[in-house]
Amino acid sequence: MTSQTDGFLSKERTIAAPGFNRWLVPPAALAIHLCIGMAYGFSVFWLPLSKALGIKEAIKCGPDVGFWAELFTSTCDWKIATLGWMYTLFFVLLGSSAAIWGGWLEHAGPRKAGVVSALCWCGGMLVSAFGVYTHQFWLMILGSGVIGGIGLGLGYISPVSTLIKWFPDRRGMATGMAIMGFGGGAMIGSPLAAELMKTFASSTGVGVWQTFVVMALVYFVFMIGGALGYRVPATGWKPEGWTPPAVQGSNVMITYGHVHVKKVWGIPQFWLVWMVLCMNVSAGIGVIGMASPMLQEVFGGGLIGLDKKYLELDKVQLAAIAGVAAGFTALLSLFNIGGRFFWASLSDKLGRKMTYVVFFVLGGLLYASIPASAAAGSKLLFVAAVCVILSMYGGGFATVPAYLADLFGTQMVGAIHGRLLTAWATAGILGPVVVNYMREYQLSLGLPREQVYNQTMYILVGMLVIGLICNLMIRPVDPKHFMSKAELAEEKRLAHERNAAGDIGPSTQSYHASPVIWVVLAWTAVGVPLAWGVYKTLINVGKFFQ
Repeated sequence: MTSQTDGFLSKERTIAAPGFNRWLVPPAALAIHLCIGMAYGFSVFWLPLSKALGIKEAIKCGPDVGFWAELFTSTCDWKIATLGWMYTLFFVLLGSSAAIWGGWLEHAGPRKAGVVSALCWCGGMLVSAFGVYTHQFWLMILGSGVIGGIGLGLGYISPVSTLIKWFPDRRGMATGMAIMGFGGGAMIGSPLAAELMKTFASSTGVGVWQTFVVMALVYFVFMIGGALGYRVPATGWKPEGWTPPAVQGSNVMITYGHVHVKKVWGIPQFWLVWMVLCMNVSAGIGVIGMASPMLQEVFGGGLIGLDKKYLELDKVQLAAIAGVAAGFTALLSLFNIGGRFFWASLSDKLGRKMTYVVFFVLGGLLYASIPASAAAGSKLLFVAAVCVILSMYGGGFATVPAYLADLFGTQMVGAIHGRLLTAWATAGILGPVVVNYMREYQLSLGLPREQVYNQTMYILVGMLVIGLICNLMIRPVDPKHFMSKAELAEEKRLAHERNAAGDIGPSTQSYHASPVIWVVLAWTAVGVPLAWGVYKTLINVGKFFQ
């Protein structure tokens, strides 16, 4: 990278001048999160890829072709179970890359991190496209799994610190807006991918590699636009008319010191929040992974007005209830996304600790109610419980960055958030393993399919109890962990921060709104695709209510 380019991407070049409207930053974050959020929707490719060679019917590999052989074979189709490892890699790499490069991000700034994220995520998709074209799964693993996974991690945490500094008065709402985009990425990407694959499919191909290329190019434009739209406030800036609460105010959970990212591993509060996130996400992922089959197996023919159990249905009836379950899954995605903004915004009023108390107490009651509503055959209670659970799953992701800022300060909250995401990577393995193995165990005992999830729900309640206990144990961070004035000054120097009074005028100078047209255009650029995704999702939701 040339010094000229490096200068353009440097953090100093992103410091906002007086006149910049802070409402231009959330759409920049959304532009990146809506693209990388397609990681949630990659399963739309699994079925076509499982027939990439056979086109109409999969060319099955022989019994001598194990997982490692599948990475390099070009004579038989990949199994869906093999393709599913991409999904695991996404979130393991997301958590680990965010932890590794979070500190670098704080110094390099969000623009440079956003550009690197775009290069990795979109470049990884192009490598995957070549892997599909040559039928080499190891290239897909390298492309989207590893390179794309690094882009996921950097893109996910790139706006966190910036948004919290722009919205000190509404930390939860600010991070909720961006992280809502990550949940909404699949709502846009999945139907877009389905339409593109239909367009490119032919008698000789399933259209996946062409879809990867087109989506990579479209995503690159959006992500670069988002990265270039990032601005950071000058040191000392605050919203016009906003006065920070007194240090000895009523909310003792909000600190005014700053903890260095290198110290968080040794602070008890970090590990308590780590457990809080891990337990909340493990339980939520468990429900997401089983939502569709659980609905079908619990209610069976009742979903289409038949008094039959799941195993009594024929192929046509099974296809019909699968369509209903697809609508249910779409409904859950709306609650997942809406919950990210709703709960994170509400946490500004309730406080982060109390918001998580609600997650664990209300969530525990809802998980525990599912076996009873299933036994009673009440689809309404069952669906309502799962929808609220999914809203709190998304809300947990969106609220935790503000929780970290409250506890550890804002100076390095992006890097600390990156390290905390290792809890997500852990939950991504723990939740599905518990749910899937418990389901198989219950089936092996001969339990009816409509009852195999009961024990699992109570295990998930136990996870939430652990999370609740950890959350209740969280206290303000001991001041001994905060950076001294000299350490903070050095960190600000490394982060290329400029003092508002010294470089761009008095810190009390208000930031009057930028031209309204720029704000409108920025929100339109991300709002139109998001609205299209919601529209497509609502069409699927309609199947559930038919």
